[in-house]
Amino acid sequence: MRILISGAGIAGPTLAYWLAHYGFQPTIVECAAHLRTGGYLIDFWGAGYEIAERMALMPEIKSKGYLIRQLQVVNESGKRIAGFSTDSIARVMKDRFTSIPRGDLAAAIFAAAQSGAETRFGDSIESIQQSEKAVRVGFRSGEGREFDLVIGADGLHSRVRQLVFGEESRFERYLGYKVAAFETAGYGRRDELVYVLYTQVGQQVGRIALRGDRTIFLFTYRDGEYEIPATLDDQKALLRRRFGNAGWEYPQILAALDASEELYFDRVSQIRMNPGDGLWSKGRVTLIGDAASCVSLLAGQGTALAMVAAYILAGELYRARGDYTAAFDRYQKLFGPFVLQKQQAALRLAGFFAPKSKFAMFVRNQVLNLMAIPWITNLAIGRDLADRIEIPDY
Repeated sequence: MRILISGAGIAGPTLAYWLAHYGFQPTIVECAAHLRTGGYLIDFWGAGYEIAERMALMPEIKSKGYLIRQLQVVNESGKRIAGFSTDSIARVMKDRFTSIPRGDLAAAIFAAAQSGAETRFGDSIESIQQSEKAVRVGFRSGEGREFDLVIGADGLHSRVRQLVFGEESRFERYLGYKVAAFETAGYGRRDELVYVLYTQVGQQVGRIALRGDRTIFLFTYRDGEYEIPATLDDQKALLRRRFGNAGWEYPQILAALDASEELYFDRVSQIRMNPGDGLWSKGRVTLIGDAASCVSLLAGQGTALAMVAAYILAGELYRARGDYTAAFDRYQKLFGPFVLQKQQAALRLAGFFAPKSKFAMFVRNQVLNLMAIPWITNLAIGRDLADRIEIPDY
C-alpha cells in the first residue's frame, strides 16, 4: 500500500519507519524546507521510551540527551526557594528516563526512517479527494498523485484535519496559556544539569544549559487572548512587554531573545476529537499525534504519545492485511482511552507553569519540595504521569 504521511516531526517519521518495516510504501511530505532543529527540552520516558528501544534508537537518544539532576525554583535575587533532586524520579522510572531537545529526537527518528521512505520537503497537501479505491492528493507544488491512504501527522494546526474533518476551531480547546521557547549561545549564567525556574503569579520562565555553550529558555504565561502575533518581531515585542519589568535575569534573557533568529511561539491547546465515535478517521484518511489528540505542550508527553500512536497504527495496518477500516478502528480503540486519560492529566498540570495566585504558587513550591521523598514521587507519577497502556507485539 502507498501511504502518504503529512508531517516530518515525531509522529510522521516514526510511522514511516514502522510502515516500511512491515513492507508498506510510505511517503513523507513536510512544508518546511528541511528537517526542523532546535526546540524546547522534553522529558522522555515510559511507553515512548519502549518504542524507541524497539527502534534501536536509545543509544543515540542517550548520547544526545541530558540526565537533569535538579529542578530549582529561584526568587528574584536567584536564591533557591524550592525544588528537588531528580534521583527520586530516576528510581521510580528505573533509570529509563532522559531529557532531550525535541529537534535532536526528531532527527534521530528521521534518520532511522529515511532509508525506507520517500521524502518531500518544502511541499504540502492542498487538496484531498477520496474515491472507493484511492485518495487523490494535490500538492502545493502543483503535482497530483494517488495514494491508498493519507495519514495526518502534521501537528496541532493540522492541514489534513482541516481539509478532511473541518476547521481547527471545531476541535481546539484553548487552555488559556501561551508558550515561547528559544535557544541562544554564550548566555552568561550556567547551572549545569539543573532546570532553573523563576515563577511569578501568572507567568514563568525556565532555563536549562546545553552542551556547546547553548541555553534554552521556555516562557509560559496566562493569556485570555486566543490570537498570537503573526511575525517574529511582533512575538518578541509581546514578550518584552510581558516580561520586561519582571526582574531576575529578564534583561539578559530578553537581550538574548533580541539577537535570536528563531522563536517557537504558540497557544497551549488540546485537540479533542472523540475516537470512540470514529472521529480520528474518515474513509481512507486518519490522524495521529497532535493532529488527532494533542495533550498540550504543558503535559510534557506529546512526543512519546506520538511515537506510541504511530507504532500502533502501523502494526494494526500490518495485522489487518490491507483492511484499513478494521485497522483504523482497532488503532482508535487501543490508543483512544489512553490518550484521553493523558489529556485529563494535562489539565491538572497546567497550574504548575503559571500559578493563578500567590497561594497557589506557595502550594506548588511545597509540593516540589516534597518530591524529594520517594513515596511522594511514586504517588505523583502514578496519578498523572504513569503510562497505563500495554504495547502490543505485531
